[in-house]
Amino acid sequence: MGQYLPIFAMLVLAIVFAVVSRFVSDLLAPRRPSIPKSQPYECGIVPESGNPERFPVKFFLVAMIFIVFDIEIIFMFPFATVFRELGGFGIAAILIFSAAVFESFVYLISNGALDWGPAKNMRRSVSVSPARTSASNVRVVGLEGRDNPVSEEAA
Repeated sequence: MGQYLPIFAMLVLAIVFAVVSRFVSDLLAPRRPSIPKSQPYECGIVPESGNPERFPVKFFLVAMIFIVFDIEIIFMFPFATVFRELGGFGIAAILIFSAAVFESFVYLISNGALDWGPAKNMRRSVSVSPARTSASNVRVVGLEGRDNPVSEEAA
């Protein structure tokens, strides 16, 4: 337990410093509200419009794919440093891990997750065959051509 004492002391000092800094800044900071302080800050540039357009979800998807592959690289780095000592089991484990990550990437590409704009529209029109349209796959459900069971129950 004694070997962890310096780490624990550092953690306690960091928490105490953060709490004390917060309270001291609240006590000593001048309170002079003004219009420029309440306006949004945009890299030093005065905003030209009120509300910006919504950010497309496609960019979020690309960011998440980047994070997944970034984490894969983080996991592969320790493997690359000691792969000779791991033997066949280590190589099999990293191949299974990489296959799972790349399989998800291939799935995203096959579903058109990374197709944007005009290229997406062109690909959709070419890839959809007439045999896979909703008219050929949807079964009509209803009372057309059947006896009306509601009128028989009411009688």
